Amino acid sequence: MARHLITSAIPYINGIKHLGNLVGSQLPADLFARYQRARGNEVMFICATDEHGTPAELAAAKAGKPVAEYCAEMHDVQAKIAEGFRLSFDHFGRSSSPQNHRLTQHFAVKLAEAGLIREVTEQQMYSKADGRFLPDRYIEGTCPNCGFESARGDQCDNCTKQLDPVDLINPHSVISGSTDLEMRETKHLFLRQSAMKDQLDAWIDSKTDWPVLTTSIAKKWLHDGDGLQDRGITRDLSWGVPAQFEGAPWSGMEGKVFYVWFDAPIEYIAATEEWTEKTGGDWERWWRTDKGAEDVTYTQFMGKDNVPFHTLSFPATILGSGEPWKLVDYIKSFNYLNYDGGQFSTSRGRGVFMDQALEILPADYWRWWLLSHAPESADAEFTWENFQVSVNKDLADVLGNFVSRITKFTRSKFGEAIPEGGTWGDQETALTEELSTRIRAYETHMEEKDIRKAAGELRAIWVAGNEYLQAAAPWSVFKTDPDQAAAIARLALNLIPLYAVLSAPFIPDAAELMLDAMQTEDRSWPEDVKTALTALPAGHAFTTPEVLFRKISDEEREAWQDRFAGTRD
Repeated sequence: MARHLITSAIPYINGIKHLGNLVGSQLPADLFARYQRARGNEVMFICATDEHGTPAELAAAKAGKPVAEYCAEMHDVQAKIAEGFRLSFDHFGRSSSPQNHRLTQHFAVKLAEAGLIREVTEQQMYSKADGRFLPDRYIEGTCPNCGFESARGDQCDNCTKQLDPVDLINPHSVISGSTDLEMRETKHLFLRQSAMKDQLDAWIDSKTDWPVLTTSIAKKWLHDGDGLQDRGITRDLSWGVPAQFEGAPWSGMEGKVFYVWFDAPIEYIAATEEWTEKTGGDWERWWRTDKGAEDVTYTQFMGKDNVPFHTLSFPATILGSGEPWKLVDYIKSFNYLNYDGGQFSTSRGRGVFMDQALEILPADYWRWWLLSHAPESADAEFTWENFQVSVNKDLADVLGNFVSRITKFTRSKFGEAIPEGGTWGDQETALTEELSTRIRAYETHMEEKDIRKAAGELRAIWVAGNEYLQAAAPWSVFKTDPDQAAAIARLALNLIPLYAVLSAPFIPDAAELMLDAMQTEDRSWPEDVKTALTALPAGHAFTTPEVLFRKISDEEREAWQDRFAGTRD
């Protein structure tokens, strides 16, 4: 049994996430976790809410609530939506947890002991209108590198270049819009990433199987311009992990907290410790190579904007501590999913958000479209026309229609039990061989995290069953040879639990409906197709399920296009 540690980039607490966020991290991570469990492997799938920093403070102020209360409420909201999308986290934690406070401060001490933290007195942007220092993300302006007009003070989302607020052209406060900004003196802790540049470079060079998107972004940050820079890891804020604490090897950091991007990845570890408290399990065997984690394969899933922090800053923290922590083995990164000719945007409320999606249609409809159109090699675009076509053709016409046709035919001719009689012929043998080949290809794509290819192979497996049923035509054969029609029906009915097991990582609810219809709880992976296609014997009872997937009408599509054309209220 292999052991897989899987983490999804943790979503900010400030509001409900859109479909682009979902497909860029949590959903493909869930797909991989479900697949590995289905293959009999041990999985620890961890996510959490990212609760610190100015975004949480501002969202709480807007909601008129204390920030701790706001974060607790939004964690519950995000957890409920995640459950609605059937995200199978082993634990969905909180970066504000005591475990993360303790671990973040622990890492800071270890880094300081290793000489990797320095105190810096610097000039920082202060907004007179807001009466506060502005974190980098709350200063926007024009990127000096590419001209993007909504670049943030820490990074340009368009070209991914690392920035400082003073680099921006015409900067303004995101909070108030004020341009009355000035530089004021403040003291902060900096992580000496530059001292680890060569070590990080060699480590990334060793990851020859990583996606080009991941390594190219990391290399850009390492080598562009002056190369990897030291990074401030504290901020002038009140909400977060305190930077001044008992045992801290520095003084004068009162009123400051650790930068959210320093503590957020540490929450992956802390959330697993939270899981331990809930379940009594052992978190260290997943994270400490001296406590059993040496045989763990660790995979991270994230959007491309999160890559720099996971390829450089977080590994610098782990490696710099000098302790035997588990490092990531593979980082699966994604491009952006755009929305109907523009961009999804949480801050601007543009696009379909996760709660709205679930109000419209069940999770499987969204899961299938998002995963089968995952933005792996390039940005992808959600359009309502494409969504309608994909649901109607792939889910309703191919998979749903197959299940409906064969169960209804068998019920009408033989009753609600798998019929006996007849033998396999050339068509059945050919189908078995095709499915064997395709299932092995599907497994390869899933292991390699090639999500669109896996979805394409799964659809081809569904199509193979439809083509067999159409060619074998048991409704015609029944007129002259009922026994042979029974053999065809028996094989076709056995395809339903086979499809359920293979499809469960993508569409778990429909998979359960298929298994329920065939009155089986056997979820064993089809290592041998012939065995799988004879698993349910003659006489085994089944039911005809309700429609697995309904079609989306043109009227619905047009109504949804209109409803989501603007911004979220």
